[in-house]
Amino acid sequence: MKFGLRLRGGLLATLIMFGAPVFAPVGAVFVSSSAHAQTVQSISVEGNRRVEVETIRSYFKAGPGGRLDQGAIDDGLKALIETGLFQDVKINRGPGGQIVVSVVENAVIGRVAFEGNKKIKDEQLTAEVQSKARGTFSRAMVQSDTLRIAEIYRRSGRYDVTVTPEIIEQPNNRVDLIFTVNEGAKTSVKSIEFIGNNAYSSYRLRDVIKTHESNLLSFLSSGDVYDPDRVEADRDLIRRFYLKNGFADVQVVAALTEYDPEKKGFNVTFKIEEGQQYRVGSLDFRTSIPNFDASSLRSFSRVNVGSLYNVESVEKSVEEMQIEASRRGYAFAVVRPGGDRNFDAHTVSVVFNIDEGPRTYIERINIRGNTRTRDYVIRREFDLSEGDAYNRALVDRAERRLKNLDYFKSVKITTEPGSSSDRVVLIVDLEEKSTGDFSVSGGYSTTDGALAEVSVSERNLLGRGLFAKASVTYGQYARGYSLSFVEPYLLDYRVALGLDFYQRTQLSNNYISYGTKTLGFSPRLGFSLREDLTLQLRYSVYQQEITLPSYLANCNNVVGSSAFNPSPAFTNATTGVDPSLSGNFGCYSDGEASLPVRKELANGKTLTSALGYTLTYNTLDNNKNPTDGLLIDFRQDFAGVGGDVSYLKTVADAKYYQSLVSDLVGLVHLQGGILNKIGSTDLRMLDHFQMGPNLVRGFAPNGIGPRDLNPFGTQDALGGTKYWGASLELQMPFWFLPKEVGLKGAVYADAGGLFDYQGPTTWSVTNEMTTTKNSNCTPSTVNPATAGTCTGLVYDNGNVVRSSVGVGLIWASPFGPLRFDYAVPLTKGKNDRTQEFRFGGGTSF
Repeated sequence: MKFGLRLRGGLLATLIMFGAPVFAPVGAVFVSSSAHAQTVQSISVEGNRRVEVETIRSYFKAGPGGRLDQGAIDDGLKALIETGLFQDVKINRGPGGQIVVSVVENAVIGRVAFEGNKKIKDEQLTAEVQSKARGTFSRAMVQSDTLRIAEIYRRSGRYDVTVTPEIIEQPNNRVDLIFTVNEGAKTSVKSIEFIGNNAYSSYRLRDVIKTHESNLLSFLSSGDVYDPDRVEADRDLIRRFYLKNGFADVQVVAALTEYDPEKKGFNVTFKIEEGQQYRVGSLDFRTSIPNFDASSLRSFSRVNVGSLYNVESVEKSVEEMQIEASRRGYAFAVVRPGGDRNFDAHTVSVVFNIDEGPRTYIERINIRGNTRTRDYVIRREFDLSEGDAYNRALVDRAERRLKNLDYFKSVKITTEPGSSSDRVVLIVDLEEKSTGDFSVSGGYSTTDGALAEVSVSERNLLGRGLFAKASVTYGQYARGYSLSFVEPYLLDYRVALGLDFYQRTQLSNNYISYGTKTLGFSPRLGFSLREDLTLQLRYSVYQQEITLPSYLANCNNVVGSSAFNPSPAFTNATTGVDPSLSGNFGCYSDGEASLPVRKELANGKTLTSALGYTLTYNTLDNNKNPTDGLLIDFRQDFAGVGGDVSYLKTVADAKYYQSLVSDLVGLVHLQGGILNKIGSTDLRMLDHFQMGPNLVRGFAPNGIGPRDLNPFGTQDALGGTKYWGASLELQMPFWFLPKEVGLKGAVYADAGGLFDYQGPTTWSVTNEMTTTKNSNCTPSTVNPATAGTCTGLVYDNGNVVRSSVGVGLIWASPFGPLRFDYAVPLTKGKNDRTQEFRFGGGTSF
């Protein structure tokens, strides 16, 4: 009599494909006592085509003496089923008690194809599924792949997706596998609500999270697509925001999501328990390390008594102090913050405890997932290496630096036990992303007109961490190209070397009568002195020349080989203009450009060679849309290291942002600059500061400061050697609009001044006898016979305070940042040019 167990693969697969639960009975193969005398070699195999007999026999493990017992036969049966190679497996007794293993092999997949998928490419789906061409067909694996494809679509916001697998039989036990996808509509977030938020409005909190409500412009972004992982990450963002603003007890209790069939989207609700807002009541430093002065670390603390309790400041203080202790030779020092809350006074007593940590060393740093980026590019972001003392603060800093590189989708550093109790292994898990960009940018402003740019850039060139960019600009008034290259680690030091080569052409427009051509090269070095303080050293060498239309520089008052300077009577008879008007003489009588402009034109190409530096202090909470923090730039350039010009130019610019009540943001902007003459070389007009709406809104570009007063010339702006500016601005959201629209308004008041022109005012050159009015020459004293001795420039050089008030519209649009300003000048110079409306913006697509 034969006893056995048979597993029907066809029935099992059918049940799996239709989603029915399958309960496979667990049985044993019953053989007579003579079976115990069987060996592995006495097992016969039937039905196999691709799998070798010895491979099947290898799943049956013989016991002592090489004999098979009942347990070994049962284990062999289970192991064969689990391989997924067989559709059907059974064990029976053959003649003479021999064990017979009968198998029906699974088919081989000829091809795997996808139909109906438009939003996700075949390549991405092929990489995700486990069923592969030329692999073994498994119905369980097909079901798993079906669920995986559906999950991919759900992650992209399409919860109505359906995936249907189709199996097409082919000759020679082969099958084609087709996944038919019905993608369905995008499932978006229809509403975001907050419960329990009293200190901050829902409008403000929507600016903190990454998930956005669906709106008319959502097709240009993916922030409104429902993603459960992103919603969970938003919980942490809300919590961190409250902790940064003094709410030490905050809890984001839940993020509730509910699908609304009518809206065909999700409603997301965040439940918040804010707690009290605390300030720092006291600050103390304690240590258990002998001979270590804990109070010496006070200067590395970013926590101040009386300020809001800020968890981020505490964390940065811990990091800075722990690193400083390591530098002093206490490699295993650990800084642990503590705090006692005073619930009545709403204060926290912050204590930094510096103790001796466990003596643990780094055995290895294992990097995984970097398929393109070289290992050394990742390792150089660590301030420690194999064999060093383990320092969690330095590990956290390395993780933050790797994320800031923007080479990877995700970065995670974990530890594993090493070869001994005092050894750890750092595991760096990475997921790389595309680092190349090709963009076509377009924009328009009232200053530069229409502008287009095509650029190609790579942030991680050849996987070596190099940056390279090439761009071409073509616009209504501005054209040119530029090439940039950055080596972030020069000679393996944390010093960035940048090289810039550029060519720019600025055409004459409504604000300047002349054009300029500039060809330059600038190497630079960048240093990070602290996380909030950077220094850049640079050298600039560029060649510049002025271009003018011929009618602005022809000086048509030359007859034959002799200069002809007409008398006032001749000019009056010829032009019909009252000769008592100043400037109605010589070359200016038909509208020439200003004297400094024509002199610069006559000088031809000018070479400038300058050394400079920029010191930047940045504590902004967000560089693109700041609401709190300080940004200070201090720049100096010294020209005269060779070249044709020499000067010292100093510029300072400071912006301070402060969050006010009810989502209002205040901005104080102060700026100033001074240009000093060095040596005997005269200052050029082109080296002067030119100001307009960049200093005081409501004025035209080049509309402020000293200006040529000749009424028959182009009256060019001459610029100044000194300027100052101050601005107060209040930015406010439009609460009646959805946050995702990105619109906010601004009201502001500006004041500033530009003065002290020190460029050329006189010029004597053959056939260029200008006889304009100045302090030493008036029309009544002009003698046509000696007019050439009366040359000069009449200009306005008064130090007048310009001021204005205005309103603005700021739009963080999907097309790029746009800003509209309408400003009304309150005080201005007699010869200033105003422009009440101004617009600027652009985008990449």
